[in-house]
Amino acid sequence: MIQQSTSPRAAITTPQYLASEAGRRVLADGGNAIEAIVAAGAVLAVVYPQMCTLGGDAFYLVHNARTGELRGINASGKSGSKVNRKVYEEKRLSTIPSRGPLAAITVPGIVSGWDLALEYSSQTMRGTFSLAHLLGDARSHAERGFPITRSLSDWIVEDTKVDDTGRHNLQQYKGFAKIFYPGGRPLRPMETLRQPDLARTLATIADKGPRSFYEGSLAKALVKGLADVGGLLTEDDFASQRAFFVEPLRTAYRNCTACNLPPNCQGLSSLQILGIFNCFDARALGEGTAAFYHVLTEAVKRAFADRERYVTDPDFSGTDFASLLDPDYLASMARSLPMDRVGNYLLPSLSPQGDTVWLGCVDREGNAVSYIQSIYHDFGSGIIPEGTGVILQNRGSFFSLDEKHANALEPCKRTMHTLNPPMLLKDGKPYLVYGTMGGDGQPQTQAVIASRIVDFCMSPEDAVAAPRFLYGRTWGDDSTTLKLEGRIRADVGAQLASLGHNIEYVENFSQSMGHAGAILVKEDGSVDAATDPRSDGLALTL
Repeated sequence: MIQQSTSPRAAITTPQYLASEAGRRVLADGGNAIEAIVAAGAVLAVVYPQMCTLGGDAFYLVHNARTGELRGINASGKSGSKVNRKVYEEKRLSTIPSRGPLAAITVPGIVSGWDLALEYSSQTMRGTFSLAHLLGDARSHAERGFPITRSLSDWIVEDTKVDDTGRHNLQQYKGFAKIFYPGGRPLRPMETLRQPDLARTLATIADKGPRSFYEGSLAKALVKGLADVGGLLTEDDFASQRAFFVEPLRTAYRNCTACNLPPNCQGLSSLQILGIFNCFDARALGEGTAAFYHVLTEAVKRAFADRERYVTDPDFSGTDFASLLDPDYLASMARSLPMDRVGNYLLPSLSPQGDTVWLGCVDREGNAVSYIQSIYHDFGSGIIPEGTGVILQNRGSFFSLDEKHANALEPCKRTMHTLNPPMLLKDGKPYLVYGTMGGDGQPQTQAVIASRIVDFCMSPEDAVAAPRFLYGRTWGDDSTTLKLEGRIRADVGAQLASLGHNIEYVENFSQSMGHAGAILVKEDGSVDAATDPRSDGLALTL
């Protein structure tokens, strides 16, 4: 069922109904968009552990209605000071494992993001809510429990399959088994999941502040629990973690300005796709036609080729990323797209796939936040240090062990992130706050939703629910295909195949297409919000 509503001023959309309800309560009590996002994000870290936890990373794109400024916050963590390629070479590993202690090699950044975001909120957006107050719903769901949804149960079943791929068998890790596989079986839908250790961790953060996650007894427990199973992060690594402001990247899209964050996230790729598509007449192509999907897919390939060459931690790169959004450069990329066949472009040597949550909020004052957080693969590394309830991310497994690769593993380096929080501005003000989860699929789905709303005047509900495409590999796939949801007409698929696309049809509302959401801000200041029917989400307004 598509959740929808229209209200004069404020809205929040998330992929899980309990998180949406927590955010709406904050808005109803006079809180601003940042405060609502923090409350909703904290709930998601409890009730959506297959997608995000306190052990992951986050990125914010914030429009401040009072100052008119657009600020980005990077809350991603670095690899540990003792983490390097030699560690893996000595173990004769050609790639970084996707699970286990050697996958948990970057410091979690989410809690440091709360720290910086709420400081900015109180200083410039008249924010008044304390972090302790905003964590109230999350603490309650962790302590009292919540009903397991079908999607969470399905992910537990998926990730406790017994095989030798290295992607499953998470029940082999004591902490995971204790919480999600009690008595030797996966939790079932509608069973109550209680997480007392996580509740105590949230209580510590509420009482002592966000720095307690990185310094003190809680940080010691996280480091010790990881070290006990062969992990590499140190107390100094945790203590050095800070979120920081970044200057957003921008490019033109029709009569809007498309905005996103710079590397180490793939906001550059999302903006390049829109910038390339901006060179085409979308209405002439026609929404949902073979030409529409062909041009978008070829734009994705071009953008991903640049991502492969350049995107990593800027501290380890001399690339002028803004130059890759130069209008002349984007126009040349557009001209190179063949309309009668598929193009031959450099394909990524690494295929980033992950499970993520995107959420968006607009408050009554006109402040807007596009926010995204993740632990990378479902349930991250699978490692939960004893007594903490925190699943540590495996985001660092995306580093390359090839020293010549742009994203080569180094100590104290931030890996390239698929996470990116987009926003469209019109006349300098938020017009479309939107986004999605889904690794490689994020910039693709973002482009489709933006085009459907801007070019074809579709409502957020219709744009988010409409059939989607996904170019690339999903986790575990061996081949790169152009995946089409089953609702896309067969003749469209046939035309795409005749152009040389390797077509694969998936189910009508496929989980592989991600969980998107959108908030449209109309000329009169009213908002229209939507969440994805593929998710457990809810869009709420007031």
